[in-house]
Amino acid sequence: MVGGRCGTAAVKRKARSQGTRQHAKCGPRQRRYNKKIRVHTLHTSRNMSSQAASAISDTSLAPLAPLVSRLPRVGTTIFTVMSALAAEKGAVNLGQGFPDFDCDPLLLDAVNDAMRAGHNQYPPMAGILPLRQAVSDKVASLYGRRYDPLTEITITAGATQAILTVVLCCVHPGDEVIVIEPVYDSYVPAIELAGGKPVFVQMEVGSDGYSVPWDKVAAAVTPKTRLIMVNSPHNPTGSIFDADDIAQLTAIVRGTQILVMSDEVYEHMVYDEHRHESACRHPELAERAFVVSSFGKTYHVTGWKIGYVAAPAMLSAEFRRVHQFNVFTVNTPMQYGLATYMEDPAPYLDLAPFYAHKRDLFREGLSGTRFKLLPSRGTYFQCVDYSAISDMPEAEFCRWLTTEIGVAAIPISAFYDQPRESGIVRFCFAKKDQTLRTALERLSRL
Repeated sequence: MVGGRCGTAAVKRKARSQGTRQHAKCGPRQRRYNKKIRVHTLHTSRNMSSQAASAISDTSLAPLAPLVSRLPRVGTTIFTVMSALAAEKGAVNLGQGFPDFDCDPLLLDAVNDAMRAGHNQYPPMAGILPLRQAVSDKVASLYGRRYDPLTEITITAGATQAILTVVLCCVHPGDEVIVIEPVYDSYVPAIELAGGKPVFVQMEVGSDGYSVPWDKVAAAVTPKTRLIMVNSPHNPTGSIFDADDIAQLTAIVRGTQILVMSDEVYEHMVYDEHRHESACRHPELAERAFVVSSFGKTYHVTGWKIGYVAAPAMLSAEFRRVHQFNVFTVNTPMQYGLATYMEDPAPYLDLAPFYAHKRDLFREGLSGTRFKLLPSRGTYFQCVDYSAISDMPEAEFCRWLTTEIGVAAIPISAFYDQPRESGIVRFCFAKKDQTLRTALERLSRL
């Protein structure tokens, strides 16, 4: 039998026999040489194994080198610090900007219905079409510009993700980005992650509140300027753009390759018969603008982290290139729930009077204190000048206010790249009326 085990055994016996005959043919000198080679080979093999084991052992004992941070200047945010202090001291937290009341139960029902209807798998990368269509309809009805829901509207995982994606899709290393301070704290880290250079222009503050010095913005433009980031209604100051602001911004970018990121997450919170001057409203500006908005701010669901970006098709295409590998897509049932809920425009149309009532309640309660109230024409923030009460730096005053008075606020200096003291702090009035009254009772001592 040639194959199988018998064949294999025969081959092995033949090989051993040939090896024995070959060994026998070797003289004594050759046999001694072969033995030395075998001993040397065995020793070398053992030595190499020992060295390899030692190398592995040395590597496992070596400490891991610290990471070189992409954001070396970023630490714990002031919002986290003040919220923790408020919780520790039992203070009323008017620092961090979110409501302490629930959203409309009808919105929750719409999301629950979507989940039970089986909308629980990945949606399209740009968002479900019914929600993009609802956004397109809303923007057209309010601002007169019709964005194509297929190519010009993208649903995002909140405004912060939208802002980061805007920056990453258009800012290259070495590009300059103009930001207007005080500024929301995610802008500058986004620029730095993209390798861009933030260029700062400070708002001016007077008896009529904060305003943008557009002549200084124009002076900050260089051949390297790629993007201007604006925010209206403005966090933290509560100021808003008027038609003249938009005209001056449009004049600055006219005839250039500069793009605009327009952060409009508080678009439905504009008071006192003013209107929201969206970039969507102004065709020349809209052609080069990424407009960012937030369902979370509009519908009292900040923890859902869902928003959108509207931009011309060319800009949206680049935005989506980054978006698909940044977050890819957004919570499916919430998209369906929001699409259903937006069939009724009343919730966003009634938002301004809803928050105007809270603003007026809070301002009236502060009128008997030594705080000087700055105008709050938009957002749900109220800035106050405390210079008649204390000469402490803003962060120190906020800690004192939280610890000794029992109300938490946020220092405006935290919204600058280099802390700038102005004796102004920010309160959030997106709270239940009773929460505001409790805070006012405590603040009345001032």
